[in-house]
Amino acid sequence: MMNFRDTSLRSLVEKWLGAESAACARVTHFSHTRSKPWRYVCIKAIRASGTFAFVFFRHDDGSWCVFPPGPRRPTMNVSSMDRSGEIGSRCDNDVQPEMSVA
Repeated sequence: MMNFRDTSLRSLVEKWLGAESAACARVTHFSHTRSKPWRYVCIKAIRASGTFAFVFFRHDDGSWCVFPPGPRRPTMNVSSMDRSGEIGSRCDNDVQPEMSVA
């Protein structure tokens, strides 16, 4: 079984429109700017039943889908570990306050 996320934009257009109609399909709009959170391509095709337009959105994994990608959410990761395996290793520059006993 083929993963749907591994298909090219051309094969998706053929899947949605059929091979014959896909041969007449044209890209009418596209976007690849920093001002928009995603990239998209608008495909139009003329069939006997009328004109069809599909919008495909590019996802972060490289796939094309007919729905936009979800919003980016914050993620957590481990940025550093010291030799003992503890998270958030102490820098040599950190100065620890000395405690004096009176």
